[in-house]
Amino acid sequence: MESYEFQGIVELFPQDKGWHFVRVPDALSEPFKRLEDRGLIAVTAFVGSSAWNTSQLPMGDGSHFIALPATVRSKEKIHLGDTVKVMFRIRERR
Repeated sequence: MESYEFQGIVELFPQDKGWHFVRVPDALSEPFKRLEDRGLIAVTAFVGSSAWNTSQLPMGDGSHFIALPATVRSKEKIHLGDTVKVMFRIRERR
């Protein structure tokens, strides 16, 4: 199964208790828009030694992001503003 990799800066949505996330480069979301289900592109994400099933989520402007759960941020010692390497694989939705 093919993997895709990029680096991005950890950002925080501005609302109260907003999600930490990394923007997915358009070049790594655009080719998969045909697989979207309600704007979501199902992926397995990898950061450091952590892996989790998630989705590329729509930003609302046509771009996508991957949310970084608190458990992953804690285990990988990731903080707001850090640059992280993210790898993902497309997965089939069930």
